[in-house]
Amino acid sequence: MTQQPTSQNVDRPRERGTGIGGVFFRARDSAALRDWYAEHLGVEIDPSYGGTSFPWTEDGHTVWCPFSEDSTYFGPADQGWMINYRVRDLDAMLAQLRAAGVDVAEDVEESEFGRFGWAYDPEGHRFELWEPPAVG
Repeated sequence: MTQQPTSQNVDRPRERGTGIGGVFFRARDSAALRDWYAEHLGVEIDPSYGGTSFPWTEDGHTVWCPFSEDSTYFGPADQGWMINYRVRDLDAMLAQLRAAGVDVAEDVEESEFGRFGWAYDPEGHRFELWEPPAVG
């Protein structure tokens, strides 16, 4: 349904989303999952609310992209979301996770957007690791 111009909205610019303000998801054991992400990805958990805030960088950005319902990119069909974590050194992160016994996908994808790898947290959520391309 298209909104018809009215005297209230004809001269005002439309508001728009300006970025992702947060990622929130359910977990069977949220405390254990927080500890796992702290240990294996170095996520610094703020005990006052049980999450973290990743500072933005001048050369960074956040991608927002709906995928088709039958996409296998996220892993299991019942997983409706996937988080992409930016990393400095993809190979080192994947090696660190493997050494800790984490389920890590064998494939690494390389493109003009950088390098990508995937792993699974203890609750079976597939997550993506992204090493952005070198700048300059």
